[in-house]
Amino acid sequence: MRIHGRCHCGKISFTSEIDPAKVLVCHCADCQTMSGAPFRTIVPVPATDFVISGEPKIYVKTAQSGNRRAQACCGDCGTPLYAMSPDNPAVYGVRLGCVVERAQLAPAKQIWTRSSMPWLHSLNSLPGLREQ
Repeated sequence: MRIHGRCHCGKISFTSEIDPAKVLVCHCADCQTMSGAPFRTIVPVPATDFVISGEPKIYVKTAQSGNRRAQACCGDCGTPLYAMSPDNPAVYGVRLGCVVERAQLAPAKQIWTRSSMPWLHSLNSLPGLREQ
């Protein structure tokens, strides 16, 4: 499937081919902190299929596993875009929040569920507003 993405201010955009069956939700504490949300939804993209326009800001973090991951975001609006190996990346972990087609990409699995928020399962029972 072809996807298109961009940061909130539009200074960075990208396109790629993805496998929708590989979309996942990560509940790790790093993803919670760095996304400002209780989880992050990601789709892996082969580096050979990832075409980006614009220059993201890169922050390299060390995961609990000891692996180093380069986190890319827009230096102007702060939109998280993707993560990758800081040295010769083969795969980009694209953040689904900046993908135009995100509503068509249901997650196929979850990781780091031991860190998931215990109240997530009850969200559907809360009152909601279509807009505010």
